[in-house]
Amino acid sequence: MSLTLYAHPFASYCWKVLIALYENGTPFRYRMVDDADAFAELEELWPLKKFPVLKDGEASVMESSVIIEHLMLRYPGPTRLIPEGIDAALKVRFMDRFFDNYVMTPMQKLVSDSMRANGEHDTNGVAEAKTMLDVAYGWLEKQLALQTWAVGSHFTMGDCAAAPALFYSDWVHPIGERFPGVRTYRTRLLARPSIARTVDEARPYRKLFPLGAPDRD
Repeated sequence: MSLTLYAHPFASYCWKVLIALYENGTPFRYRMVDDADAFAELEELWPLKKFPVLKDGEASVMESSVIIEHLMLRYPGPTRLIPEGIDAALKVRFMDRFFDNYVMTPMQKLVSDSMRANGEHDTNGVAEAKTMLDVAYGWLEKQLALQTWAVGSHFTMGDCAAAPALFYSDWVHPIGERFPGVRTYRTRLLARPSIARTVDEARPYRKLFPLGAPDRD
């Protein structure tokens, strides 16, 4: 088996790659980064020690979006996560960046701030993150009125990015009743077999969530 994924089941950016792998039934070795030996291996591949990292033979591929691009080029499967047409592919790549930058990033800001000591909280940063999430939810609500998935009627890399972003963001800043289309889309994502499998594999680690995992999902 030429593919080894260095990842952790609870890490949001690892979800993106796991969903892509499960979606196409791509064989791979799962190297869970949860002990000193695994971190040492990871550091040899990528000194920044950020995961996921995909080892493909002698090549190392970093960053979740780039890993999915690599998989689509080298190991394509029945679900084409990035369309062949340039215009369609750009739309998918944009939605991938939308979820990473405007949902995942402010979500992580709220989580990381909750871990700060008393007196060190970034009140302005938290307010800005919540505002960004509300604006992102509102923009997405309009987009989803026109389509089933992140980009049209087909499941793509945009949805791989959407699943962890909306899964965790709804935990820290609920989508609420104002954005019923986004809530329905989140439910539709969680029902997708590749995503449901990823969520289930992460269940034993919910105690790691700093704000406390809600009793749902």
